[in-house]
Amino acid sequence: MSTAHILETPQNSQLKTKLLDYVTLTKPEVNLLILMTTSAGYYLASKGTFHVLGLINTLVGTLLVASGTATINQWMERVWDGQMRRTANRPLPSGRMSSVEALVFGLLCSIAGGVYLAVLVNPLSSLLAISTLLSYLLIYTPLKRVTPLCTLLGAIPGAMPTLIGWAGSSGHIDGQAWFLFAILFLWQFPHFLAIALMYRDDYAQAGYRMLPKFDLDSKFTRAEIVGFTIVLIVTTMLPTVARGGAFYMVAMVLAGAFLLYHSLKLAKASSKVMASRLLHASVIYLPVVLGIMIAWKR
Repeated sequence: MSTAHILETPQNSQLKTKLLDYVTLTKPEVNLLILMTTSAGYYLASKGTFHVLGLINTLVGTLLVASGTATINQWMERVWDGQMRRTANRPLPSGRMSSVEALVFGLLCSIAGGVYLAVLVNPLSSLLAISTLLSYLLIYTPLKRVTPLCTLLGAIPGAMPTLIGWAGSSGHIDGQAWFLFAILFLWQFPHFLAIALMYRDDYAQAGYRMLPKFDLDSKFTRAEIVGFTIVLIVTTMLPTVARGGAFYMVAMVLAGAFLLYHSLKLAKASSKVMASRLLHASVIYLPVVLGIMIAWKR
């Protein structure tokens, strides 16, 4: 009998499944974007010597709060998650984990993250992280079942990681921080509205009002995506003189043209395939834009 076979006992298998379920509760794919935008905020706010340990502490604290937020969100929506194909196999609706387990885990992560930031980074970063958690759970989450405006309000906590990173680095928030916040705020509309179009039937089945009832052919939503994409592109080019002049502007125009191309393709022909392509384009676009800003940092 091999060593691998001996180690793979039923107990070990159950433990592995349980650990994977805890990881699933934290939404690691979302946390990756959160850590990326937090890092960008931290670096762009830094002056003089770059403090790697400070960045690590900011990311650890932010990750804990984000993981707690994602877990409590799934605890709050466990019944409706069970009614959608894309979420029915999550740990809570599938019954692999009890609601008490998830709630305790979410609260512990959230509290630990808030305390971690307050002690090892600074009070402002902790305050911003906890504010993000509260606005996401107490405003955005319940509004998803009430009004399509939830996307507008949800974009506020969604853009907060940039401010957490900025505050973690500098200890304050200034105009440049709000500029970065605005970019992430606007980016969420083509990103999340594409998701809403992809899973429209699923959301409707569970009673989520992610899209307007009157927009049966999705023309309004697709026009909204194009509109927000254009505003986003214009916003990214505002500080051209302060950053890199013509080179910065050309780089942002090219990145914006890539995203706008996919937005226009979806506007012309609504389909899940086009919405999926826009979703992937938005995921590519964001790190490119942040990279351009970092490359032309002054």
